This record gives sequence, structure tokens and C-alpha cells, in this order.
Amino acid sequence: MPGLEASEHLEINTPFGKASDVFYRGVLGDAEVVFLSRHGRGHRLLPTELNYRANIYGMKLLGVEYLLSVSAVGSLREDLAPGEFILVDQFVDRTFLRPSTFFGNGIVAHVSLADPVCEEFGARVYEAARATGAQARRGGTYICIEGPQFSTRAESELYRSMKIDVVGMTAMQEARLAREAEMCFATLATATDYDCWHKEHGNVDIGDVLRVLRDNVAIAQATVVKLAGLLGSNTRGCACAHALKDAIITEPRLIPPKVLEQLRPLVGKYL
Repeated sequence: MPGLEASEHLEINTPFGKASDVFYRGVLGDAEVVFLSRHGRGHRLLPTELNYRANIYGMKLLGVEYLLSVSAVGSLREDLAPGEFILVDQFVDRTFLRPSTFFGNGIVAHVSLADPVCEEFGARVYEAARATGAQARRGGTYICIEGPQFSTRAESELYRSMKIDVVGMTAMQEARLAREAEMCFATLATATDYDCWHKEHGNVDIGDVLRVLRDNVAIAQATVVKLAGLLGSNTRGCACAHALKDAIITEPRLIPPKVLEQLRPLVGKYL
């Protein structure tokens, strides 16, 4: 990636198993950055097979405070054409096979997910995207489906009737876990197709999806570089940084010691 310096590859073991791949850590300008290929190099993992908990936990161990999810989505709006970017700020979860919390096994926590995308971080991502010349808009709802199949036509029409903007398969669990890990979260989504509702554009074709993705790689990378410059040594002042403060409701003396030790990077400052 242009501008990335002092790059190193890190394999991290977590209480939740192995991450999707090695973590790439380096420096962009004044910011230390970490990159993870969520589907593994060569795209080997289904959305359902991703170890979201290990991925986010590994980021937490490496000191990540801002988590940007770069995603491919299907557009459910006529005015959001393939090739354009959207920074969604809401999610609807239609998945049913994925662990989506770090808690359980003797410790209970309920974080707020009313606004899953950090307002301050989202604004910086939008600013960075626009500065690169990307066709980007801010605000919208992402419905996360289990996959790996694309939607049926009936499902696609149902989502449109619900006023949902885009459909994807990965970002919901990342948003949930990032909030529990007290990270600022945002999604930079690129529309690759019109799902299957748009009769003039036909059904989703994976060849077209990959073509749009390839075309947008340079824009996404330029956005990340610009974003690193905007954040730099920024100090967070948002609520994301202490999302767990009043969320843990289990009496501390009843939390199993092994579970407490596993979650220490997340809860240690409160327990």
C-alpha cells in the first residue's frame, strides 16, 4: 500500500481461536495502522466462517482504537449506482449462525448499540473519502444476511420495502464486537451491483462484482491514507472509548477467574 512504512506481519493467538489471517502492522504518516484480510489472503473464508471475535480481539491486543470496515455491498437504491461508496450508520441483522459477543460463560454485559457507527470517526472517514474524489455519501442502513448465497428476488424487494439502502454479509458482527471492545467503528462500503431487484441490470454476477471491487481498490487505499493523516495522534472524546463502563452487570466476585483473565484486555480497567 502506498505510503505504508515499517510493515511487519504478526500472528496472534486469542482465547477465541485464530484470526482470519496474519495482522499487518505499519505506519502511515503519523499514525500506526493495522490491516487484516477478513476473508484470508486469497479469499478462503465464507462470511459465516469468519472468526469475528478473534479478529477484533487481535486488533484490541494491538492497541487499535479506530476500526474501519471496508466492504462490498449490493445497492437497494436506484440513486446508489455500482462503483459509488456509502458510509452507512445503521444496521439490521439477519444472520443466525455467528457468535456476536465476547461475553457469556459467567459474565454478562449489555452495551448500547443504538448508534453502532461512531459519529466523530464516521465524519473523518467521509471527509477522507471525499478528499480522494470518491463518489461517496454519508448515512444509510446496511442489512447483514447470512449468505453465502445472494438474496432471492423476494428478499431483495422486501429489504427495499423496509427502506434499507444496502445489503452485505460481514459488517454487523464487526460493529457489535467493536463496540464491546470500545473501538470507534465505521464502514466504508462500495456498491458493486444492484442486488437482484433491478430488472434492467439483471441478477448479481460475481464477475461484475469483482470488476467493480478492483476498480475501487485504489480509491479505498487513498481514503485510508488520507484518514490516517486526519487522525494522526488524535485523542478520542467520544463515548465509544468507555462503552463498557456501566455495561457489565455480573457481580465481580462471581465471574469465573479463567473467563476474567481471557477478557482482561477488554474489561481489565473496570474489574
